[in-house]
Parts: sequence; structure tokens; C-alpha cells
Amino acid sequence: MALLFLRDISLSFGAAPLLDKISFQLEPNERVCIVGRNGEGKSSLLKVIEGLILPDGGTRIVQDGVKIAKLQQEVPHDTTGSVFHVIADGMGNIGHLLDQFHQLSLQLEQNYSDEILEQFTKTQQAIESQNGWELKQKVDTIISKLGLPEDSEFSTLSGGMKRRVLLAQALVQEPDVLLLDEPTNHLDIPSIQWLEGFLKNIRCSLIFITHDRAFLQALATRIIELDRGNLSNWQCDYHTYLERKAEVLEAEAKQNALFDKKLAQEEVWIRQGIKARRTRNEGRVRALEKLRETHQARRSQQGTANLQVNRAANSGKQVFEIEDLTFNFPKKPIVSHLSALIIRGDKVGIIGENGCGKSTLLALLLGKLQPDSGTVKLGTNIDIAYFDQHRAQLDENKPVVESVLEESDHVEINGQRKHVMSYLADFLFSPERARQQVKSLSGGERNRLLLARVFSKPSNLLILDEPTNDLDVETLELLEELLMNYQGTVLIVSHDRAFLNNVCTSSLVFDAPGVVNEYVGGYDDWLRQRPEQYTTLHKPIPKEQKTSATTIETEQATRPGSFETNASNNVKKPKKLSYKDQREYDALPELLETLEAELETLNEQMAQADFYQQGEEKVQATLKTLSDKETELEHAFERWEILEAMIMGEE
Repeated sequence: MALLFLRDISLSFGAAPLLDKISFQLEPNERVCIVGRNGEGKSSLLKVIEGLILPDGGTRIVQDGVKIAKLQQEVPHDTTGSVFHVIADGMGNIGHLLDQFHQLSLQLEQNYSDEILEQFTKTQQAIESQNGWELKQKVDTIISKLGLPEDSEFSTLSGGMKRRVLLAQALVQEPDVLLLDEPTNHLDIPSIQWLEGFLKNIRCSLIFITHDRAFLQALATRIIELDRGNLSNWQCDYHTYLERKAEVLEAEAKQNALFDKKLAQEEVWIRQGIKARRTRNEGRVRALEKLRETHQARRSQQGTANLQVNRAANSGKQVFEIEDLTFNFPKKPIVSHLSALIIRGDKVGIIGENGCGKSTLLALLLGKLQPDSGTVKLGTNIDIAYFDQHRAQLDENKPVVESVLEESDHVEINGQRKHVMSYLADFLFSPERARQQVKSLSGGERNRLLLARVFSKPSNLLILDEPTNDLDVETLELLEELLMNYQGTVLIVSHDRAFLNNVCTSSLVFDAPGVVNEYVGGYDDWLRQRPEQYTTLHKPIPKEQKTSATTIETEQATRPGSFETNASNNVKKPKKLSYKDQREYDALPELLETLEAELETLNEQMAQADFYQQGEEKVQATLKTLSDKETELEHAFERWEILEAMIMGEE
């Protein structure tokens, strides 16, 4: 039975409706992706499904007992408190009591007093009266499952970890339907891959919006497209959708051409004069009026952006010559002994986890930071255009039209002089939108505006820091094509795997703390080429695998390019294991690999759209096998940790 229905839903905020009598239903355990151009109303549709927006017309039906939760699109900047507090907050009043109980427990351990004990007892009684212990167990389970530091301050966490906490806040409600609006925004690749795997295995239905094509392809079991107020259903994967959509648009264009030809012929006929007004032709006149009404009501597909880069004269052949580059922050290596040569025309991806130092590396290359040792030589005749992921170049209170050019109303693009309004139209800004303030724009529109500003400046070196956030797929593909044909040099910081694969000719990858290696090609090429010792560094770490500080120091000391400050005096002398323990230790890597492969196979089975349509006995058997394998993997990791500690002399 379907979990929710939308029937003949209409919604409008202007002349053209965002939703024009659309219908939709969601089945259990579906993973549905909403696709469409920026501004088509995808987020509004999600809010209608959630119940936050009342439609102008139509019916929204949610089955009795069905819970809907949403992962927030943006991480709130004003949220404070412990991780436990933030997660419990999703449960309302009982959540506040559980958080209070948790805090009082910590206080009793640290600073016992009769007053605290009295508060603790009252809170405990209040929880018991509301059957709250079962709910506390849910919070503890979610925290354990997602590997979260329950007592850490939320505001001090990384962006990816904050997203994980907010996901826990939604999941603790045990929703039947989980809504996600651009869940991968500002996440690094390991976090995106972790989220992919996690969402495949939760037992609830998903409705999500994303611009990340690899994420979409991996997760969606069905695609619905919002286009000019209409909702169409595509029961296929993303690549198949693209092929079928192209066929539909081609057929639509042919049909419109035939319609327009007939309308033009009838308009010629009506202008012939008296013949058209004879009584015997009144039916033809009425038919013409109907054709006119149909043509006027037709909503053409939104235009395609016409992206162009204002090219400067060619730079010298060598753009960057990097020799033995080393830079440290206190207690944090960024780059160690990096040597590389970037020549004119290279498209270089810079890949690494959040906080590893990608922006710092850019600053070193551009001379904004001085290295501890080594050199960076910038080539000759370099004209730089810089795209800042934080959009600091945009003034929120300025009109859009004034944000492109500061002292002129014309821009010259590759020898062609254009009025700024015409130039903005190439980036899909209507005259009305161009006169509005920047703060009224959506995230995708702001990115298009910043691209317009950056591309208006003559350049032969583009520095693009996260240019893909919030862009719709069509604009992403146009940007890819533009960069591939750009004759200058491009440095790209991005977590979009498909974008990196399609654009980059080489990559600089933060393989380990302080270790930056150069590879040919994009993201998938790096995966194939990277040395074996780095293959585990970009996999999500299971919650059970708690690596000791000593182990980390030892790994860093043995990695190529690591700093010599990890001296042997920081590492305890290894101990020799017994014959039995040594054999067990030697066999563990293969066992771990086998268990992970088996779990991946099981997860892929469960990710299929028809998995839960099997008999209940088969479903439960698979779930039991999955649980047993997870427990076995947990025990194997625990044993690995114990044996590692014995080798390092900690036991």
C-alpha cells in the first residue's frame, strides 16, 4: 500500500504555476529522486510532500501512522549543544528530558552533590512516566550506528560530521519517509560515499533532490522529473532516463514545429480578407482561435545557458613549476616534498577530504602563503580568474546586474561587446531577475551569477573552488563542455566525482596527512592508480575500528613524504606475537576483506527496487545474514585492534 498520495496538486507564486495539477504516490522502500532545472519548484514540491506548504488546489493524503522526517538542506549555524542534545532534540519534549538525564549523569560522575542527585531522580521519574527509556535506547543505537561522538560540541564538528548528526536527528524519529534536499552539498567524497551506502540500507522510503550525478545513479530506484509545472515518472536509472528524455524532447520539438506550421498557414488564410469571414468558414475561424489559445498557453522549456569564458592571450607554456614544496600548520602537516609541473592547457583536479588543506595548497600556488621550504614558480603572462566557493565576491544587498561589472554596463567577451543585461541573459537571468538583489537568489542562481562575474574577466588560468554546488545538471554539463574546450589552464577543487572524471586531465590528491601525489586523469583514474597503502584511507571507517594515537603516529612515520618529527622515540618497541596470535593476525586482513565483500554484496541485493517484494521469509533471512556478518566484522576489527596493541607494546 502506498505511503502517501498527491492528487491534482497545484501551486503558484507567480504567473506560471510551479505545480500544475500534478499527481504522485510513494510506495514502501522506494528511493525516488526529483530532478529538474533550477527554479522549476523541486524544493517547493518537497515542502508540499512534507506538509510545510499548503497547495493552492488538490489533495495530499498520508496513510495513518506514516511518519515523515527531513534532513535539512543547510547546516544551521546557530545550533549548539552536545551531539546527544542535538539528536534528542528531534524527539520533542521527551528528547529534552533524555538530554537532561544524560547531562545530569555526566555531572554526577564528575561532581556529585545531593542537589544534582535530586534533579537526576526527578528527571528519571519523568522519563519513566512517558515510557522514555525505550526512546533513549533508540538514541543510543543511532549514535552507535553512525559512529558519533555523543558528548562533543556540535558547533566544533566538521561539516560532514554535522550532516551525520542531523541525519541521526531525523532517523531517531523512525520515519517511514525520509526527505533530503541536496544532501551531498559541501560534503567531501568519503562522506558522500558513506551517505550513499548508509541510505541504501535503511528501511524507509527516500525522496531526495541532488545535483550529484554519481550519487543519483547509485541511489535512485525511480526518477520523477518536474518540468514546466508537470511531473513525469521514469522507472529507470539515471543514464537510461537521460536517453529517454532526449527522445521525448526531440518528439516534442517535432510536434511543436508541425503545430507552428499549421498555425502560420491559418494566419495567412485569415488575412486573405472577405473569404475568411463567410458563413461557411466560421468553423475554420473558431479552429484558428483555438490554435492561438493553445499556442499562447504553451510553456516552452527554459532556455539553455550560453556560457563563455573571456579568454586572455596565451600564458607561457609552464604555468606552475613546483619543487619540493613543504608547508606545516602547528601539529598538522599540509604538504610535504611535493614536486609537479603544470603546463598550459592542463585541467587539474585537487582532491581530498574536507580540512585536508586543498584551499591552503591553492594559496601556496598563488603566492598568498609562503612555504616552509621548496619553491613555486608562477609562469609568465598569467591572467587569473578565481571562483570562490563561499561567494565572498557577491554583495548580498547589490542588484544582480551590478554584481557582474562594477564600472560599466557593457562587457567585452572575446572581441564581442555586449550589454550587461544581454550577458546575464546568457546565464538565464531575465531582466526582472537581474534587477533584484543578490540575497533573493537561490543557491543555484548565485553560483550562475558568480560564474558570470568570473567569466567576464579576461583569463588564461581559472581557479575554481567548488563550482558545482547547487547547479542543475544541464548547467553542470554545459560547464563541463566549456572547461574541456577552454584553451587556458584550470585548477578545480571539487567533490563531484562525475565532474572530475569528465573534465580533469590530471589530479593532485591528498592521499594522507602531508602526502600529495599527482595522477593522470580524474577521480576514477586516481582510484585505479593509487598505491596499495593509500586504498583504505578514503573508505568510511567502521564505528568499531578505533585506531589508537600511537598507531596513527606509526603510520605517518612510515608513509612516503611524512615528516621526520614522527621520530622513533614516539613509537614503542614492537613485541613478538605468539605463533597462534601471529597466524591469526596474518589471516585477519583477508578475513576483513572477505566480510566487507560479502556485506557489499548483501547491501547491493537489498538496494534493488524489488528486494522487499520477495516473500517475507527470504527478506528476513537476508536481513539476519546481514546482521550476523556485521557482528562478525565487528569482532574481527576488535581482534585486529587487540593484536595491533600487543605488537605496539600497549598490552
